[in-house]
Amino acid sequence: QAQLVESGGGLVQPGGSLRLSCAASGSIFRFVDMGWYRQAPGKQRELVASITSGGSTNYADSVKGRVTISRDKAKNTVYLQMNSLKPEDTAVYYCNRYPLPSIPSWGRGTQVTVSS
Repeated sequence: QAQLVESGGGLVQPGGSLRLSCAASGSIFRFVDMGWYRQAPGKQRELVASITSGGSTNYADSVKGRVTISRDKAKNTVYLQMNSLKPEDTAVYYCNRYPLPSIPSWGRGTQVTVSS
């Protein structure tokens, strides 16, 4: 069964940076578009950034200019470089296919907390 394992989160001060990683098991992930999503307490999960199998990227307005999504197909890994972090970026971050399948299966996610 395909699995997604997110890592790289942590506690960071406002203005700091983090690099999140998503390791995917299952070769299918090399050929599909992928996204990073996040869910803040009390809020719905939202798309942060997406990347096509060809490497084209798209970003939510709230993170545009501060975040870069990338992928390494050889490692079956998707990354999210986050700079100039703000308290409102605090959330659990997940990766998954984009768009989401009808019944998505989620990993545990990785917690990002931006606080002084």
